[in-house]
Amino acid sequence: MINVERKNSFQLRLTRRLKEETSHNLDVYLFIPGELGLSTQLISEEAFYHSAINVSRTYYSDEYLLPLVHSRLASRNRLGSDSYRLSLSLYAYQYVVAMERTTQMMLASANKLRHARQEEREENSEVHESANALRDQLNEMIDLSDGILKRLRRNQPSDESLYKYFANIDNYLSWFTEQQLLALIAHMPRGGEFTESRRRFISVCHREDEYRREQEYNAERVMADPTRMSNKMRLLRRLIEHPITLKQQALELGGGEQKAVKALATAVVMACVTLGVLRVREVVGDITALFVLAMALLYAMREVFKDDLRNTLWRLLRKGRPKWRRQYLDPTRNALVGRQLEWFDYKRFASLSDDIQQMRRRTVAQREEMVLHYRSSSRMSPTRFLSGYEHTRETLNLDISMLTRLMNKGKHHIYRLKDGQAVRESVERRHLFNLVIRETGSEDSPYLARWKVVVSRSGIVDIEKVEENTVMKNSVMKNNTMKDNAMKENVMKDNSEQR
Repeated sequence: MINVERKNSFQLRLTRRLKEETSHNLDVYLFIPGELGLSTQLISEEAFYHSAINVSRTYYSDEYLLPLVHSRLASRNRLGSDSYRLSLSLYAYQYVVAMERTTQMMLASANKLRHARQEEREENSEVHESANALRDQLNEMIDLSDGILKRLRRNQPSDESLYKYFANIDNYLSWFTEQQLLALIAHMPRGGEFTESRRRFISVCHREDEYRREQEYNAERVMADPTRMSNKMRLLRRLIEHPITLKQQALELGGGEQKAVKALATAVVMACVTLGVLRVREVVGDITALFVLAMALLYAMREVFKDDLRNTLWRLLRKGRPKWRRQYLDPTRNALVGRQLEWFDYKRFASLSDDIQQMRRRTVAQREEMVLHYRSSSRMSPTRFLSGYEHTRETLNLDISMLTRLMNKGKHHIYRLKDGQAVRESVERRHLFNLVIRETGSEDSPYLARWKVVVSRSGIVDIEKVEENTVMKNSVMKNNTMKDNAMKENVMKDNSEQR
């Protein structure tokens, strides 16, 4: 299962959980409208890969309380301090990730509910049901958050060397929880059904603020300055992620082959030039102006065809082969735990496989689309993982800021009737990107899904997943249409034969 969400205005975040299988394949296709004019002359494949794609992996546990159990064992001197720090960081990190995703979902639901209430002058049953469902989800979220924080604080280590890890993590989780709840309070719909939830959220925020003051986690001058407080918490977030994030060593493949191809192309061209010089010497004889002119022509041809021959040989040799390799290392023991091969190139729709073409549902309007294809094939070694963990969580950040620069600036105007008057309104130019992802290895069956990404020059506007039922329905309709056309052709053929 893959989750696609907006990380910030210009970044898409793709996350997936990898099971204990040792081999995983991922294909990401981003369909760019042809009107943007994207090509290798504007943005090269290597430049886009290095600037826009960032991959990271962390330890992951399906048993959410397992890291907390390991940390308690470590606090009782049954495990080392490194194990305590890693286990407690994993427990906190998984809580932070789940809290962020839940908050984003709640904010999206709150915005939809607010727009629905603005469109409907009177409360209808659907809006009322949506409000009740959102209220229940908010209450459930605060209950789960309280339970997770209570479990964390139930057993503080007495060892001073371990307590500093606990204090940093507890300090960040308290502040982070308060920030997420305040964001929900600020965007919570106005209404009587949310009064109790808002009051409860405010009470929890006051409680967490008092708790940090009692524990003396932060100095008064830091709490008085929002900038310093935010920077400190950002540092604590990095300290939490560091022990559970696998180290990476990236290597670009084909360096030796590129030198060999360059040498071969030079040797072939020089051999041809040498033979040409000898032939000219036999024909012309003495060194004359004609001989000098022929030599200049041969060397000019060498400079022209040498680069073309080298590029052609290089494309033929590297076609379909991986371009980069990553090695993943355990952050504590520096042991090799897995490898990953990566591809990235620009493609046209005709070169894609049938399942990707069917998922995209090609139309005439998107005939000139450019397809950005990222592929990865990883092989992990769960037996070398940290004891007790066999899963990893992969995060792929895709930055589209380079693509938004290709969009035209400015807005255009449209006219519409409002209260019997013609009103002119400015409309922002937007483009529709299609994101198709195919994954094999993490689930029992291959996973294939599509998302619609609405983008403007100022950033990502909206992300919508296309439901599988809709895709299957359109596929069935397309197959039925093809069958009907085939039947019509057969009937017409039979009638013509009878005539």
